[in-house]
Amino acid sequence: MMQRHVAHLVYAFDTGGMENGMVNLFNNMPYPDYRHTVIALTGFSDFRKRITAQQVDFRALNKKPGNDPGMFARLYSMLRELKPDILHTRNLAALEGQFVGALSGVGARVHGEHGRDNPADLNGKNWKYNFIRKTARHFVHEYICVSHDLKTWLHQSVGVTEMRIHQIYNGVDTKRFLPRNPNEPSGFPAGFATNDSFVIGTVGRMTPIKDHVTLIHAFSAIARIIPKARLLIVGDGSERKRCQQLSSDLGISDKVWFTGERNDVPGLMQSMDVFVLPSISEGISNTILEAMASGLPVIATRTGGNVELVEEGHTGLLTPVGDVHKLSLALIDFYNADDKRREFGKNARSLVESKFSLTSMAAAYSNVYEQVLQNNKQACAA
Repeated sequence: MMQRHVAHLVYAFDTGGMENGMVNLFNNMPYPDYRHTVIALTGFSDFRKRITAQQVDFRALNKKPGNDPGMFARLYSMLRELKPDILHTRNLAALEGQFVGALSGVGARVHGEHGRDNPADLNGKNWKYNFIRKTARHFVHEYICVSHDLKTWLHQSVGVTEMRIHQIYNGVDTKRFLPRNPNEPSGFPAGFATNDSFVIGTVGRMTPIKDHVTLIHAFSAIARIIPKARLLIVGDGSERKRCQQLSSDLGISDKVWFTGERNDVPGLMQSMDVFVLPSISEGISNTILEAMASGLPVIATRTGGNVELVEEGHTGLLTPVGDVHKLSLALIDFYNADDKRREFGKNARSLVESKFSLTSMAAAYSNVYEQVLQNNKQACAA
């Protein structure tokens, strides 16, 4: 097999679920069959250091704030220089790169949808954005989406034929994310929690779409009746200061630990009793998969791909978006049932091992890449 060169176009390569999925993909695709170049419209961070695979290069177009027509010229020149076999754009912010890819002569083009986090387009029905999507579908050869919810939306709202849409779940590293070892120390700061504390945790970017505010209000409600309850919030972002102030206003600052960005997420997850994802909108959450791999029961909002990951009454519970009361009741339910927490956590780990392996994910992406290359070869020969 000749080496395939895939250029991945993203808005930025920073801490996030999409980027985490890309890291896992790069680290598990066979080398030297594939090499990758990540082209960021803006730039990239040290998150790329998590990549252990060979032959992954990074380029930045250094897009200026607002409209930057020159960026398209820079992308054209870069693609002409790189001559990738495949252009793989990811999410709406990079979709217009498909037009440039076609113009620059990239013969095999794929677009990936990883979830909608733009407040103006949470349901995928914004007419302006859908005009771009419907126009771009004539330039995209194959689509990849991470959930059945996104697949249905691409078909029904964007008008992509089903045969061009490939739904591939994210995989999770089950060797890195493991159930708790009771002999390992928790790693909590002094005075935050004890061995018999009930630790509720969440991991993710602190942005409005993740709705940490609802979680903090729900925790405040149960903290009054569960003195041993503690809240662990892992991540950083624009909402962090607001959430810290809210915790102070509610009088629970001593029971909430805002860790900021961390590199020891697997260990922190092992210190949790319950994992919560209170997002307003989601594609397929890597952090839910990582929590399940860590043997944790999950409480998540009933939105997007969450309902495809959390089997209600078997691995976790689902609550309405923004519903403080229902989230509080779900937390109390798990607090009062140690056996249920252990059973759900065990079920979650088993489900991840059987359905969300990194090997299966990498093989599925490879199949799509080979299909689009074969289709392009046939088209060129016709």
